[in-house]
Amino acid sequence: MNIIRKILFPFSWLYGGITALRNLFYDKGWWVSKSYTTPIICVGNLSTGGTGKSPMIELLIQFLINDYQVSVLSRGYKRKTTGFREVLNSSTVEEVGDEPLQFKHNFPEVTVAVCADRQEGIESLKVKADVILLDDAFQHRRVKASTYVLLTTFSDLYINDYILPTGNLRESKRGAKRADVIIVTKCPEGVAYAKLQEIQFKLNLSPNQKIYFSKIGYDENIVGVTEILPLNYLESKPFTLVTGIANPKPLVDYLKRKELNFEHLKFPDHHHFSATELKELKGKDIILTTEKDYMRLQSKLEKFAIYYLPIKTIILKEQEEYFKEYIINEVENFTRPIN
Repeated sequence: MNIIRKILFPFSWLYGGITALRNLFYDKGWWVSKSYTTPIICVGNLSTGGTGKSPMIELLIQFLINDYQVSVLSRGYKRKTTGFREVLNSSTVEEVGDEPLQFKHNFPEVTVAVCADRQEGIESLKVKADVILLDDAFQHRRVKASTYVLLTTFSDLYINDYILPTGNLRESKRGAKRADVIIVTKCPEGVAYAKLQEIQFKLNLSPNQKIYFSKIGYDENIVGVTEILPLNYLESKPFTLVTGIANPKPLVDYLKRKELNFEHLKFPDHHHFSATELKELKGKDIILTTEKDYMRLQSKLEKFAIYYLPIKTIILKEQEEYFKEYIINEVENFTRPIN
């Protein structure tokens, strides 16, 4: 923790007090959380990004898409529009945000929409949806989801963090008690089972909570506008890695383990690239980026050699079938609330 964050510790008490009071009002029913007759699965975290929400949403889509009409609702972070908007194949990042556009690009048959007011968004989607996935809405207490999936990273567990601005938590770690499922993401390859048991013990789950562990799976190919190439195509070609995500370290480490030769240009999460930055990128021979960044860059660098490396969430070992079964059961056995 740097000295500035230590100095800001009193503000963490203030911020934590405000969020705790807000949660108390919802927990006591003094403020109302709206329930729905459509099953709603909320994916979120306690910290400020970088836990792997987007690949988790895509994993849930894969679990459900063959048997249900799936819709995804996101707020469309950093978009330049307002209100409810359905994401189309022709939509732009400026209109809907990068992650919703990625969802639509990968699953064209799924209805994807953006709306900062989640109640309004759900009302618009529930007519034709069998199940709605809420992206990054764990703190959105005006909506009561049927299932809450909370993500925390292996290297930065919420239990070890502090509330903003001293740490990165959006609310107290006690908020984790609202989760039905906790998934520890970005586990390293070959992590010992004893270490996973240690984490489970530290998180001190309630009897009704389930825990799963996941890792990042990288594709063997890189994807461009008109071609798909094996990742080893880059072995003899220096390239520029461009990232505008919360935590690029796992990707950087993976490429280094592959002994690839690259420079890394790191930008803030959901970064909108300026004309000057785009001009600099146009001077690069080959650009590799994340899929989310590709959504923002491809149309601006369409005549240049730009590729992304697809990733996915992989539930560790034998847990994946149990997790899939749990999610499907949550939808199949959903009990409609009495209004």
